Amino acid sequence: MSPLDGLPTLLVVDDDEIFAQTLSRAMIKRGFSVMTANNAGDATRLASASPPDYAVIDLKMPGESGLSLIRILKEFSSSTTIVVLTGYASIATAVEAIKLGATSYLAKPANADEILQALHSGEGDDLIPMANSPLSVDRMEWEHIQRVLSENQGNISATARSLNMHRRTLQRKLLKRPAKS
Repeated sequence: MSPLDGLPTLLVVDDDEIFAQTLSRAMIKRGFSVMTANNAGDATRLASASPPDYAVIDLKMPGESGLSLIRILKEFSSSTTIVVLTGYASIATAVEAIKLGATSYLAKPANADEILQALHSGEGDDLIPMANSPLSVDRMEWEHIQRVLSENQGNISATARSLNMHRRTLQRKLLKRPAKS
């Protein structure tokens, strides 16, 4: 809790300034004291001065990624509840985010109510519905590429070598996001 106003503190970190400001206003209306940053460096400075109770972090930002920021925030306060929000959702990054200490992982677009629910869901949901059909071949390929890319710390050339694929082919595949089915 913020010592000055008694409200829970929330750190919103997203390189999309308009989205960050919109989400901040929505979360203020929902009872949070909000700090906003547009990159990991600014977020680190804010959190070092006053570790937040909650954080919503964009995964892909210029400079350090949201994954590295999870570790930093957890060092400042192990009790910070973190939700990773991304337009580049993959199983590999979701697993890494949870391993590093994130509570939830949401794909964009997500509204303020969905984010609020994720911030307050401290445990998994064993009643979540199972998919009726397996992943498409395109989606499985995408997930495999994302996992190998993660293993190579985002290095496209090393990932292309690992996959025995030309770098330009890999870049084209990364630009073509398959449907979620």
